[in-house]
Amino acid sequence: MKTYRLPHTELEASSIILGLMRIPSLSDAEIRALVGAARDAGINFFDHADIYGTHRHECEERFGAAGALPPSEREQCIVQSKVGIRPGYFDFSAEHILTTVDESLAALRTDYLDVLLLHRPDTLVEPEEVAEAFSALEQSGKVRHFGVSNHTPGQIELLRAYVRQPLIVNQVQLSITHAPIIASGLAANMGAVDQSVDRDHGILDHARRTGITLQAWSPFQKGFFDGVFLGDREHYAELNDALDELAQSYGVTPTGIATAWITRHPANIQVVLGTTKPQRVAEAAAGSDVTLTREEWYRLYRAAGHLLP
Repeated sequence: MKTYRLPHTELEASSIILGLMRIPSLSDAEIRALVGAARDAGINFFDHADIYGTHRHECEERFGAAGALPPSEREQCIVQSKVGIRPGYFDFSAEHILTTVDESLAALRTDYLDVLLLHRPDTLVEPEEVAEAFSALEQSGKVRHFGVSNHTPGQIELLRAYVRQPLIVNQVQLSITHAPIIASGLAANMGAVDQSVDRDHGILDHARRTGITLQAWSPFQKGFFDGVFLGDREHYAELNDALDELAQSYGVTPTGIATAWITRHPANIQVVLGTTKPQRVAEAAAGSDVTLTREEWYRLYRAAGHLLP
């Protein structure tokens, strides 16, 4: 398993993260088996959010109640959660951040979060309040590191002007077929091409320049919750042919190659898995150890339908 030292931290993190968004349908034993499979594969990073589940904190509660991470293993692992989404609106007020973290800690049955992310940008954000909350959480030992999710560079820079702690993570959507943060830069200055439109304001280059680790959610999604591209030969026959061929060459599965496409990038992007299947976790983890050549990486990029001028 490829690991990264996250910039601005002491954290040695696996390149694969297990996301726990879909665990409510699992039994306690199945949750423990899923997390155990991740640990066996070398994954030490677990991702939550207060809104995951049919009610707030449900996934965190199920994780904690299942004893998925025994106290003896807590210091060996990185637990991350998110805050800021409420029914019908976003809320980065200090009161909501502080209350939600307390609720998350109780649900997870842990004394601290290694990383707390602001889940989606709150246009009504008062950065002074975020700074107040982050400092209180750090001083109390409840949160060790901070970051954001789905934020533009401008939104991050606004926070950084007030927040004393480094913002170490930005979790964004990324897969071979949904890669605007990469594809727009590769079609730069081509005015007649839609791909050249930078809708994210240079997220990738900003992250590399400032030492922010990108985390790729929905790494196998065709688009925005449009289903997976793996095995979809109606829309992605060329891509699946390439995935199959490279999987055979490297002795992994197409899932592993789709994972390797992301982890190959020199930005050290982490892959957030949303699966509940231990076998799929093992397959993706195997891809972390595959280093695609430039030619192979760009072949997959083109096969996904992206323009390479």
